[in-house]
Amino acid sequence: MNHIQSNQDQRKRVLAILSASSGNFVEWFDFYVYAFCAIYFAPTFFPAANPTVQLLNTAGVFAVGFLMRPIGGWLFGRLADRHGRKKSLVASILMMCMGSLVIACLPGYGTIGIWAPILLLLARLLQGLSVGGEYGTTATYMSEVAAAGRRGFYSSFQYVTLIGGQLMAVLIIVILQHLLSEPALKSWGWRIPFVLGALTALVSLWLRRSLTETAAPNASNNRDAGSLRVLLRDHKGAFLTVLGFTAGGSLSFYTFTTYMQKYLVNSAHMPIGTASTIMTVCLLVYMLAQPLFGALSDRIGRRASMLLFGGLGALLTLPLLSALHHITSPLLAFCLITLALGIISFYTSIAGIVKAELFPVEVRALGVGLSYAIANALFGGSAEFVALGLKTAGREEVFFWYVTAMLIVSFLASLRLPRKPPHLN
Repeated sequence: MNHIQSNQDQRKRVLAILSASSGNFVEWFDFYVYAFCAIYFAPTFFPAANPTVQLLNTAGVFAVGFLMRPIGGWLFGRLADRHGRKKSLVASILMMCMGSLVIACLPGYGTIGIWAPILLLLARLLQGLSVGGEYGTTATYMSEVAAAGRRGFYSSFQYVTLIGGQLMAVLIIVILQHLLSEPALKSWGWRIPFVLGALTALVSLWLRRSLTETAAPNASNNRDAGSLRVLLRDHKGAFLTVLGFTAGGSLSFYTFTTYMQKYLVNSAHMPIGTASTIMTVCLLVYMLAQPLFGALSDRIGRRASMLLFGGLGALLTLPLLSALHHITSPLLAFCLITLALGIISFYTSIAGIVKAELFPVEVRALGVGLSYAIANALFGGSAEFVALGLKTAGREEVFFWYVTAMLIVSFLASLRLPRKPPHLN
């Protein structure tokens, strides 16, 4: 009887983990779809003859990438701590669904004039809020629902679905490029991925409506729940520790994923098709590796995994990026990038749980979400801009040292991690 009950509990946990992490898949799918489809829909919303529209486009990218994520981390973190994880998870995915649907149905500049880019901007702001709030609440919920002793393994699925969203976006765009002509893609075909994004968001919403609440029953009556003042007053050390290792984690993640394709083309001078193939295979291996590294952290401890990430990253990032700069063999490039992503996996596989274990339940979602959003916005979101800016200035090697320096910061921050989690045992 106990064995049957144990199996039922296990199935419920797995379903809860998949339901909670499904939002990552949706949001990263939409993030990459927007990036990949921009070349097709840009003329629809941003006619080059109108400089005001161009400024709106620039402002929208800035607001979504750097301003809205921290605001979303604070807003949804507070909601999750005061009113429950489930409400926050449902609200964030609903917001993402609305943003995708607006973009999919939005008329162009030729139809509604200046309102087209304004509404596109508002839709991206909505999605930016959602992305900013998604991470902390998902990480918190997964840490609370997972069984003790296996939290590293279960939390790794947050990045499995995150990377899966990237891969699905690439696959959908490639399929559309083969099925539709370029004029058709520019006319209406680019809307298809956004419709798919909205539909997958509805599936995630349906899954999340059945989640079991993990927040304390009396959370809404706790004056300290979701309080930014309490977080910064009583848990400032944990907050700064998370900022420290997330800075290097986000920077290295964006360097070896989103920026690496451009790096292979612009610096290693590989054909675009070859670089895309290499990165697709690398991301697939990276995605499949997350549960293995998460399970490893359950055996060796979160602190050991984080020290391996910061230490190996600080030692090997400079030689890896330098070698990739002069590489000509696609196979060797794949091996070197996979090695780098393997090192980063010590962090990404447990990125959510290692943060959640540092904060008490009443400010856990806020502490995780806000610290991640700030560090991610400052260091992750700016990675490509900094790298390309230094390359333009003829000082590309400075970027290698910049990433290395931030990984040293991550290593030093990881030294502050307790050997035994203070709030999740």
